[in-house]
Amino acid sequence: MTFLAGHYDLLRGLHIIAVIAWMAGLLYLPRLYVYHTRAARGSELDTTFQEMESKLLRIIMVPAMAAAWLFGLLLIGANTGLRGGDWSWLLQPWMLTKLVLVVVMSGWHGFLSSSQKQFAAGTNKRSEKFWRMSNEGPFIVAIVIVLAATTQFLSR
Repeated sequence: MTFLAGHYDLLRGLHIIAVIAWMAGLLYLPRLYVYHTRAARGSELDTTFQEMESKLLRIIMVPAMAAAWLFGLLLIGANTGLRGGDWSWLLQPWMLTKLVLVVVMSGWHGFLSSSQKQFAAGTNKRSEKFWRMSNEGPFIVAIVIVLAATTQFLSR
C-alpha cells in the first residue's frame, strides 16, 4: 500500500479519466436507444444503430468501467496506506454512499448491455419514452457520488 500511496495523484487522475469515459457511454447509449426504437427491424438504420451500440459498449464502456473499478480499488488501497493501514474510513457515510451508488451504476451498465442484446435480437419491449426518461438517471447518480466524495457532506 505504500507504493500505491506514493502514486495517489496518478491513480486519482486515471480514475477520473476512466469515470468520464464510462459516464459518457452511460449517458449516450440510452440516447441511441431512444432513436433506435424508431428504426424498422432489419432496416439500414436498425443495422447502423446495432453497430453503434455494440461498439460503444465493447470499445468504450466496458473498458472504461473496468478501469474505473480498477483505479477506484487501487485508490482505496492508496488511501488506506496514507491512513497508516486504517480501513475504517470505508465505513464513513460518504464513502458507503459512493460505493453503493457505484454498484448501482454498474447494475445500470449491465441493464444497458442486456438491452443492447435485445435491440440486436429485435426483442426490445421498452418505449422511446422509457429510454428518454431513463437517460437522466446516471447523471443524477454521478452528481451525488461526486458531491459525497468531494464535500463528504454525509459525514458532518
